[in-house]
Amino acid sequence: MMLPLASMPAMAPWLLAAAGISVLNALMLAALTVVWLRNYRTFRTPMTAGLAAFGGLLLTENLVAVYFFVSTRMLYSGEAVAQQTVVVLRVLELLAVGFLTYVTMQ
Repeated sequence: MMLPLASMPAMAPWLLAAAGISVLNALMLAALTVVWLRNYRTFRTPMTAGLAAFGGLLLTENLVAVYFFVSTRMLYSGEAVAQQTVVVLRVLELLAVGFLTYVTMQ
């Protein structure tokens, strides 16, 4: 059961940053997955099916991460180093998905 926003403890700044980056990743992945699904419907190739599956799975991972960031924070340690590492990993994913979004939309 998810707590109402008013009763949730304040998020640590690093976890808030990681959650925001995950939301950006999810938005780009949603756009990519839509494009790849359209391409699959048009071309019916294994490559486009694989890209659509990749996008859908990574989108799901980011949405689950956002859920845990804002609801329970169970996945991440209270240690600042662990939280900073999560932010670095999310930024790397953001860069990778950003490049993929750019070249796909060209």
